[in-house]
Amino acid sequence: QVQLVESGGGLVQAGGSLRLSCAASGRTFIRYAMGWFRQAPGKERECVAAISWSGGSTYYENSVKGRATISRDNAKNTVYLQISSLKAEDTAVYYCAAGSNGVSVSEDQYDYWGQGTQVTVSS
Repeated sequence: QVQLVESGGGLVQAGGSLRLSCAASGRTFIRYAMGWFRQAPGKERECVAAISWSGGSTYYENSVKGRATISRDNAKNTVYLQISSLKAEDTAVYYCAAGSNGVSVSEDQYDYWGQGTQVTVSS
C-alpha cells in the first residue's frame, strides 16, 4: 500500500514557475514508476510527465516538453514536477500516481493516486 500526498500548488502568474512535490508513504516507493497527471475543468485527465523507478526513463507530454522536469528522490520517497514559463492552460488539478508497470501515460497502469493539488495560472 502506498499513500501519496501532493503539495506545492497555488496561484502563480503566467511566466512564473512552481515545483510540485509528492510524498509517498511506505518502504516500497522505489518499486514504482511515478506519474504526474492533471485535469482541467471540463477536460479529461492527462499525463503530463512520468518517471521510472530509477529515474532513468522519463516521459513528457508535448505541451510541457522543454518547460517541465520530473525527478525523484528515492531516499526521501518523493517525486517532483518543476514547471517553468507557466501558461493559463497549465491551470488544473495536478495528481501524482504510482504504478508498478513502468512509465506509462495510461491512468489504468497506476495503482495509487494522491488527492490532487490545484494549480492556477493567472494571465
